[in-house]
Amino acid sequence: MENATLAKEPITGDMLIAAIIGKYPDAQFLLMNCGMGCVSCPASQMESLTEACQVHGLDAEEVARYLNVELGLIEI
Repeated sequence: MENATLAKEPITGDMLIAAIIGKYPDAQFLLMNCGMGCVSCPASQMESLTEACQVHGLDAEEVARYLNVELGLIEI
């Protein structure tokens, strides 16, 4: 399987913030646009997207969809 195919894994709520940013560096800026200004702090690196969204009062499904669409991982 090619790396380009592997890179197309959609983001889900159970993925760690660190894994999301590691795989999709542009996600850091997108998460900040959602109101998660502390995505680079050490504590956030061990949180799942769902956990981080709960802390910030965001809907994890909406944030995951936003990230996936903006990063071109899914089509709308």
